[in-house]
Amino acid sequence: MDGLDPVIARHIPADAPFPSEGYRVANWIERFCYLTGSFAGQPFRLLPWQRDLLVDAYELRQDLFGRWKRKNRMAVVCIARKNGKSTIAAAIMLYHLVADRADAQRQIIAAANDRNQARMVFDAAKQMVNASPKLSAVCDVQRDVIKFKDSTYRVVSADAGRQQGLNPSAVSLDEYAFSKNADLFDALTLGSAARNQPMTWVVSTAGPDPDGPFAKLCETGERVNSGEVNDPTLFYRSWGPRIGDTVDHTDPDVWKACNPSYEILNEEDFRAAVQRSTEASFRIYRLSQFVRGASTWLPHGLWGELAREDTLAPGDAVVLGFDGSWKGDSTALVACRVEDLRVFVLGHWEAPQDDAHWRVPMADVRDALNEALRVYVVRNLVADPYRWEETLDNLEAEGFPVEAFPTNSLKRMIPATQAVYDACRDGRLTHDGNPALARHIGNAVLREDKNGARVTKEYAASRRKIDLAIAMILAVHGAVMWREDNPGFINAAILATWEDDTGAVFTEGLPADMAGVFDD
Repeated sequence: MDGLDPVIARHIPADAPFPSEGYRVANWIERFCYLTGSFAGQPFRLLPWQRDLLVDAYELRQDLFGRWKRKNRMAVVCIARKNGKSTIAAAIMLYHLVADRADAQRQIIAAANDRNQARMVFDAAKQMVNASPKLSAVCDVQRDVIKFKDSTYRVVSADAGRQQGLNPSAVSLDEYAFSKNADLFDALTLGSAARNQPMTWVVSTAGPDPDGPFAKLCETGERVNSGEVNDPTLFYRSWGPRIGDTVDHTDPDVWKACNPSYEILNEEDFRAAVQRSTEASFRIYRLSQFVRGASTWLPHGLWGELAREDTLAPGDAVVLGFDGSWKGDSTALVACRVEDLRVFVLGHWEAPQDDAHWRVPMADVRDALNEALRVYVVRNLVADPYRWEETLDNLEAEGFPVEAFPTNSLKRMIPATQAVYDACRDGRLTHDGNPALARHIGNAVLREDKNGARVTKEYAASRRKIDLAIAMILAVHGAVMWREDNPGFINAAILATWEDDTGAVFTEGLPADMAGVFDD
């Protein structure tokens, strides 16, 4: 290792398999950095996987002139959430700000698709500096920049319009999986061409788009690692399943394999998350597995398992879900019995596939709504008001409980989708086996983004209808909410009495101590 920088060389163990600046990076982090969050104030002690990551990513190679330089210009890390990726990224960037010997006047960038996400790594770095007596003595921490001598560490994001004209020596790009394009990535990587040994860290959890820019970068990394592609400047590491791999997302051994920090994580948190999260969400965030945005909403076969032979009786207490249209689509009316969260289709009007001029028979729909409101005890009619405002206003004016629920509201659809998914997974929801509803649920796909998960069509112009699925979500979510708001209710169907031809009063189904309630 003749000619190697002596400051770097003295950190390399004698039995090291190859020379690496990563040993110095690791030792510097443990000497000067402190943890944040739940472990705030504690010295940064690298986990084995973190130290190995640094050693491998900062491998040194001799160039044609015999000079030792970093082999890699880019390190791509695909890792599940909760493994401390923001913390390690912040510590690495502080090393480049203060201790990097490859550049004298360094420009360090914390970047992400939006400014709030970009600030997560930057704010972690600020906390590390403030917690470290030695770093705080030499660094000037300001709101949007950390300065060390003539070097700076600042935040940029795709939505801030400040990414052009930069000349970064080191970059951390966070959560690239949720970027719709490569504009920010290109601006940052192309802007560092004049630097001596620039280093870009792309650290992200997998996302809902296996065709997106981060997924393509990971695919390239896999090909580099396999030898299929020759790119000596790209380092790639992932613990998650590859695109298309089939793993049991409920298996603790899979959780452990996909989370390198699993030994310090809470296994009970994983057990709770796998129950309350959608399968797609769990695979993305806890396994770092790319899941196509058009993944089916419910696990295969689950909806069929929830079918029950049953009929809705007059007087049953229900919440109605209504998703209307007026042409070329379908309109759906679904009831959810409040007592047991059993779903029944009350009305469905769908455009024939070969009739582009079809119109919803609005009079028939109104008749079905009025019939349902007359026959059943309707606790709430939860309806998307689009194009049906007048009908819904008239019903509300007549004294019926109507709740407008715009299905294009992410703040409302995301928790509703989650609540119904949980009810399906827990077996609390059952249904009447209506084949059209099953088809619409099969057509529904899950869209995942930074806001959360909700069901939608596979693409906007798709003729695969999902309106029954949407109406079902409105009905079930409404029933769940009504039950939570009325924890002591007794179902109207149980308390209802009726007379036969002789005038006898029936109380069948009442508890024994309530049998005399209607004697008078």
